[in-house]
Amino acid sequence: MAIDRVLLVHGAWLGAWCWSELQHELELRSIPSDAIDLPGHGASPLPPADLTADADAVVRALERVGENTLLVGHSYGGAVITQAAARTTSVSHLLYIAAFALDHGESVNGFLRSAPRHHVELADAMVLNDERTATTLNESIAGELMYPTLNDDRRRVNLARHCAQPTATMTQPVDGSPRVSIPSTYVLCRKDRLVHPAHQEILATRCDTTVVLDTDHSPFIEDVHTVANIIEEIVTSK
Repeated sequence: MAIDRVLLVHGAWLGAWCWSELQHELELRSIPSDAIDLPGHGASPLPPADLTADADAVVRALERVGENTLLVGHSYGGAVITQAAARTTSVSHLLYIAAFALDHGESVNGFLRSAPRHHVELADAMVLNDERTATTLNESIAGELMYPTLNDDRRRVNLARHCAQPTATMTQPVDGSPRVSIPSTYVLCRKDRLVHPAHQEILATRCDTTVVLDTDHSPFIEDVHTVANIIEEIVTSK
């Protein structure tokens, strides 16, 4: 099935803004793309919610952009695109970037509990609110973990855009296994300090193709040209 457009889904605490450099590079290559703000993130007017509401937002976005879409998810966004793709026929390919390629009935936390134990430095940066309904990130720790290659000014700008992440998004299981019928690619990031590379190796086996990068958690920021190359290859090979 031909791919006409790319839809980008961000991870926890982030927003559509994180894709701006990649979108610019894709535009230079004449590859149309859209980036969505999940509820309660970025410029979204909706309240933060759970995995189902996040997937609903992606399904609505897919309805707007049309058929034959490459759906890209980063980190927690992998759970979202899995849930969304199970509910639509608009997706031609799934691309997971250091993301949770979950199986039916599995949640982010459920996967982490069942996978081999590895210390993930992100846990040191997470701050749970008093109600235990959302987490934020300690900027003094998160900056180095999430944006190790950025200069101080760019790192500060990105950290200022972070928002709270509902804990429900991590505990709610996905409903469906779209990779059974939709081709999928996994981008495994060897220097990732948020989603452990050993965990990514397990998740990558669930996809048809794996691309290994020697980058941190956000290669679309650190190595935008390489990620654009991966997307271009998927788009043009159909």
